Amino acid sequence: MSKGTLLVLTGASSVGKGAIRDCLLEDESLHLFYSISMTTRPQKETEKDGSDYYFVDRKTFADAVRSHELLEYTQFDGYYYGTPLAYIDFLLRIGKNVLLEVEAQGVGQIKLRYPDALSVFVVPESMEELEKQIRERYNDTASADLRVNKASMEMELSSLFRHQVKNSDAQKAKEEIARMLAEHKAKAKG
Repeated sequence: MSKGTLLVLTGASSVGKGAIRDCLLEDESLHLFYSISMTTRPQKETEKDGSDYYFVDRKTFADAVRSHELLEYTQFDGYYYGTPLAYIDFLLRIGKNVLLEVEAQGVGQIKLRYPDALSVFVVPESMEELEKQIRERYNDTASADLRVNKASMEMELSSLFRHQVKNSDAQKAKEEIARMLAEHKAKAKG
């Protein structure tokens, strides 16, 4: 049995990674399993524990960090987010393809453990368009400012990624990433 492929999707805050992720997961031909992250932030009414995130308290999260149970983790807006490692290891070992959606600064930690992972940075049409999207999405000026600043810093990291895709249309971005994934898998087979 061949080892699975790890696809890491990242990009600037509010660039539309979630929409692309959903398109990728809907394409059954890609055989992708989604890795659910752990977070200390409160659960929203529309979210399901174990489906959208694993919602945990700070002690549980800290214990997972101390026990090296997380592949990567980060903090934003006072809350912690991380990727449980055991599930990913298991899926890859049995030949499954795994999709991770993470913050850009977490990709370095992932590449240390999985150097053969395919990481794709999603970029916006323009920073002006991204800022407009953020301001429309977050009514609170302080929250919008925080996310615009975060997105600007994350865009600085985009040049470190060999694989980038512009999100002008989630379906087109998905198709481009699917092509990259097929090429990556073919290259890995030799």
